[in-house]
Amino acid sequence: MKPQLTLYSRKDCCLCDEMKSVIAEVAAKIPLELEVIDVDQSDELREKFGNEVPVLFVDARKGFKYRVTAKELEKRLGRGALEKIWSAARRGAWGWRAF
Repeated sequence: MKPQLTLYSRKDCCLCDEMKSVIAEVAAKIPLELEVIDVDQSDELREKFGNEVPVLFVDARKGFKYRVTAKELEKRLGRGALEKIWSAARRGAWGWRAF
């Protein structure tokens, strides 16, 4: 299962462009799904985020705000994969239970 990334962003935002570039670099190595949401397209999102963009959510959890390096994102995505495996194991998804 590919990690699901959601980037809350806006036009003419240099930090947003920087984060998109880092995500593209990581996406060349690690398959992922990315949804980019322009916070200025919704009054609710504009109010919620204000000038605090970019914000990157990884699998519906807030992961990074303002800046991220490729190394940090790769580490987070790797950790997320392990968490999913252990979660499935704890649920007995493969016929065995983790302690």
